[in-house]
Amino acid sequence: MPHRVAVLALDGVVPLDLGIPARVFNGACDLDGARLYSVETCSLGGRPVRTSEDFRIVVDHDESLLETADTVVIATQEPTEDLVATGKLPEGVAAALDRIPPEARVVSLCTSAFLLAAAGLLEGRRATTHWALCDLFTRLFPGVEVDPDVLFVDNGRVLTSAGGAAGIDLCLHLVRLDHGSAVAGAAARRCVVAPWREGGQAQFIEHPVPADADRSTSATRQWALGRLAEPITLEDMARHAHMSERTFTRRFRGEVGTSPLRWLLQRRLVQARDLLESTDLTVARIATACGFGDPVALRKHFHTHLGLSPLAYRRAHCAPEPERAGATAPGR
Repeated sequence: MPHRVAVLALDGVVPLDLGIPARVFNGACDLDGARLYSVETCSLGGRPVRTSEDFRIVVDHDESLLETADTVVIATQEPTEDLVATGKLPEGVAAALDRIPPEARVVSLCTSAFLLAAAGLLEGRRATTHWALCDLFTRLFPGVEVDPDVLFVDNGRVLTSAGGAAGIDLCLHLVRLDHGSAVAGAAARRCVVAPWREGGQAQFIEHPVPADADRSTSATRQWALGRLAEPITLEDMARHAHMSERTFTRRFRGEVGTSPLRWLLQRRLVQARDLLESTDLTVARIATACGFGDPVALRKHFHTHLGLSPLAYRRAHCAPEPERAGATAPGR
């Protein structure tokens, strides 16, 4: 059975964002071309929905659709005046969210994180939303750790995304978790979007253009990507860019939205995940190939950033396990 995705459209929904789940999930197919997800849209009472633009949409389902969903996506809706004033959900919306099975994933796109917070689903958790409304979010829901500097946050069952195209990144992230990088990459190609942007990548917040913008750090990033197996320090990167470490770090953060060493770690983790999914290399060899040095360091970073071991990640994504006659492979 395909994984069942239910998209909840409420009055004020942003049309572009409403179409993101179907566009991404319907692009995820198995080797025979069969879709791996079924995506359906519902509204309260199955009524036509007034969008944020000058038209309405008609859907085929009411909120009872949520009861059988494996994943529920709440399409972008800016917080209403009543929600901002009270921090509480309208009665109809609260009743609809109560229909979601406890084992189903719940995803908010952009400012629909306000709805999840008002429903109590984000209490004590980390979350994100559109950067322009993060201060309001924090005032309304002080029990939620809001992060304005990321594209999406994955809490396991509950996931939140930032504005606009970050919803695409989050949906592709879910496809990657469910079916691996090859399926997610193919879905991205069908949508003609970038196959992978880290959740920790910065939102495109309004920043002044840095001085001397022609002195980009992009060449150094490409240089580092070709040497992930080697030990690379901040000094090495700054030297390659012909800058002081302080200037390089400032320019790098302005262009990428994170520090050079954090970016380097993210790239190494992405490469390690790709190798775990697509090869039968041992964990020890992958750790060396990705610049972690030894499998202990690789396991530590996997547990910290992904919440599971490299072998558990490999098993979850159906890559072949390494085989050694009469012995357990090193690093396992």
